[in-house]
Amino acid sequence: MAAVLTKIPYIDLRGAFTTLDLVYVQRRQAHALIRAIKGTFGAASSVPSEVLLRMSDRISRRWLERSDNPYLWEITRIAEEIGEAGVFTLNACLEWGCTGGIWQSKAGPVLRRVLDWPFPKLGEMLVVLHQTGKVGTYYNVTWPGLAGVFQGVAPDRFAAAINQAPMRKLGAGLAGDWAAGKVAIGRGDGLPPSHLLRQVFETAPDYATAKDILCRSEIAVPAIFLLAGPEDGEGCVIERTECDFRVRELAKHGDASVCAANHFVMPPDGNDSGWRSRPIDSAGRYVQACNLPGEGGNFSWFVPPIANPNSRLAFAGRPRQGRLSLVGTEGATPVTEVFRLPLG
Repeated sequence: MAAVLTKIPYIDLRGAFTTLDLVYVQRRQAHALIRAIKGTFGAASSVPSEVLLRMSDRISRRWLERSDNPYLWEITRIAEEIGEAGVFTLNACLEWGCTGGIWQSKAGPVLRRVLDWPFPKLGEMLVVLHQTGKVGTYYNVTWPGLAGVFQGVAPDRFAAAINQAPMRKLGAGLAGDWAAGKVAIGRGDGLPPSHLLRQVFETAPDYATAKDILCRSEIAVPAIFLLAGPEDGEGCVIERTECDFRVRELAKHGDASVCAANHFVMPPDGNDSGWRSRPIDSAGRYVQACNLPGEGGNFSWFVPPIANPNSRLAFAGRPRQGRLSLVGTEGATPVTEVFRLPLG
């Protein structure tokens, strides 16, 4: 018997100021998400899982406090409302992979992306929030309990998303480089990339301003930003270290694209051999993305290796029309109905 596909909720939060309101509306889903994440630390109800998450929460909270994070109050209130360990960890987590890019189409630039995150059940817990910032509204594709923005569309302004950057090679092997990178994150004062992207959606009035902020703001950890504007040729991949950047631009004419996975094509520090790509098959996903046409819908492009066991959503945004299409997945298998904006 075919699996029952859930519907992705649309929630209008234009009268609210924080994502805390989403927890009020979807308290049950927020609890379910945290319990699913606990399963990655061991059995969700086990004592070791609880101890590890509480320890991780303390470390994450101290980092957010020390760096004077502007969303710390909001995250703290979310943690209090949910009442379970894991909220600070989730909001400081930087362990995800992605494939995406911007393609020139007849209807203007389109941003496509697949988010890969090993946490289970993320695909079936997606929410589309309609939010208001200082300069206009935007659609935030997210989950209850998260303060940052990972992908979204601001009609007539831009669409944007984040890919995880590669890992620095520090000569300590895979495990040693990963641990050293975690220690280094705690020394910086920059924002987590998802928090910076939220600020961009709230404050950037246009594509050019968004691009400048994403290039020049200090961030806590290297990241790759994907940005598409409403006009032909407005699209770029911004490859970032904490303080440096390189920009790869979309061509204005032809079947052009600019794509990214989880490795640097143009390392911001100029060190081509100093970075370790993230799994799964970053190079293969990148090549496949570069070969996709600008036209085409219905997620016909969501196939292996872009679709892989860690995939949790496939997304496409067109800022010129304010259009968004989205499907939640468990690996390569859809677990939700396709969500489309405008509604109806």
